[in-house]
Amino acid sequence: MLFFLLFLGVPLAVYVMFVVSPFVQSFYYSLTSWSGLSPSMEFIGLENYRRIFADDVFWKSLRNNLILLIVLPTVTITLAFALAVMVTIGGDTRGGVRGVRGASFYRVVSFFPYAIPAVITGILFNFVYHPNGGLLNGILNLPHDVLTWALGSSPIPAMNIAWLGDQKFALGAIAFAIIWTFVGFYMVLFVAAIKSIGQEVLEAARIDGAGRFRTAVQVVAPMVRDSVSTALVYMGIFALDAFTFVSVMTPNGGTANSTKVVSLHLYQTAFQNGRFGEASAMGVIMALVTMVVAVLVITVIRPKKADR
Repeated sequence: MLFFLLFLGVPLAVYVMFVVSPFVQSFYYSLTSWSGLSPSMEFIGLENYRRIFADDVFWKSLRNNLILLIVLPTVTITLAFALAVMVTIGGDTRGGVRGVRGASFYRVVSFFPYAIPAVITGILFNFVYHPNGGLLNGILNLPHDVLTWALGSSPIPAMNIAWLGDQKFALGAIAFAIIWTFVGFYMVLFVAAIKSIGQEVLEAARIDGAGRFRTAVQVVAPMVRDSVSTALVYMGIFALDAFTFVSVMTPNGGTANSTKVVSLHLYQTAFQNGRFGEASAMGVIMALVTMVVAVLVITVIRPKKADR
């Protein structure tokens, strides 16, 4: 009994107090009309949910979240796994399986973006994407600048693309910043998982004539499936949030809400418009969506007992 109280009861009580209780409170608030400041709140049932489902901005925001949900985990995990394979088994196989030369350096450098606070990363990419004097436009304008310097004029027009102001590019520009931030972290995660694979397994694959690509796909990938599923769940949860990057890089959600996500719409509804009940309803909806996504990923990707 004492063991239960100390090691199970206390953590369970903390979990109920700080996780379950706020969620239950949010659900109750979602059934009310509340400004967030007034001590009184009017019970209105499912009216907030009706408003949300009739709100075009909410559906546009949810669409952007779903795009990020597809793009971010797919690209980030694929790049991270490829880099992890390169620094663990991608080197010269003569004398054994090893990573490329300088693998330790690559691991350290690739982790740097993740160590930078997301707000700082968002500000840095704002400068990179700036239409006048930004790094990206500067690189794209190099041919124009060189020809202008050499010939006095250039047949190639100068490009001053507003990457975060153009609806065609804005969401992709933010997605690139997020991918740049997280690839190194998940690479380190996969490197640790690959390192746990017995060296004799990789050596056997090499002796059987499997190349690096075949070894990565047919040997390494199945053996690190748990790590991949965990990474997909976390990236999926982040894609359904993405508040920090979007709010820093496009504070109002971009041109025609082209980059607005549900978390930003929720924030504006609560703190700018004073509709905390409606914002709570959005939070409940996104919590349910997030749980469904997490369960689906774990169910589909993690191996069944018969496969272990």
